[in-house]
Amino acid sequence: MDFAVMKDYLPRFWDALLLTLRIGWQGVLLALVLGVACAVVVHLKIPVLRRVVGAYIELFRNTPLLVQLFFLYFALPKIGIRISAQACGSLGLGLLGGAYMAETFRSGLENIAPIQTESAQSLGMNPAQVFFYVILPQAVTSSVPGLMANLIFLLKETSVFSTISLMDLMFTAKDLIGMYAKTIECLTLLVTFYLVMLLPVSILGSFLERRLRYAEFGN
Repeated sequence: MDFAVMKDYLPRFWDALLLTLRIGWQGVLLALVLGVACAVVVHLKIPVLRRVVGAYIELFRNTPLLVQLFFLYFALPKIGIRISAQACGSLGLGLLGGAYMAETFRSGLENIAPIQTESAQSLGMNPAQVFFYVILPQAVTSSVPGLMANLIFLLKETSVFSTISLMDLMFTAKDLIGMYAKTIECLTLLVTFYLVMLLPVSILGSFLERRLRYAEFGN
């Protein structure tokens, strides 16, 4: 293994990491917003929107991100809708993640005991106050384990961004291997930088789960 070569490649991998993180977190934020909105629609059983949300969830949970990115980046321009590669990456990740987040938040909402609603209503809260001040915060808290799992899953899915010519970590590794045939060095850096990106999220998730378990059971 040539450590001098790896040192020379570090700036390119660092730039790729920053790009991957930027697009990845934009997608994650979109996924969170979509997930909460869709979960609320399903939980409140809003007639027409509930069917639309159900179709959206089934479509994006049952098709690969790679196919979705291809559709956004290559198919939409055929009908006059052009999206930049970076916007396409964020949008594709957000739409995929929104479908998974919606199911996670929906599960959290359904886990709230009816007595919580009854107690809040007995205090004079209206339905909107009950939902936003009592039910939703508890649902988000109980959804943390699933939320963190989805977060890690989405960040790992950024590895397919290279298929739409984004200079992410995977694209950088493949490009350098193709030019200089330094396979071991490039793959070692690729693994290292993915660990740098994902390990803090994994550690944070474990910490939050322990804190929530302690808060719930007191041990």
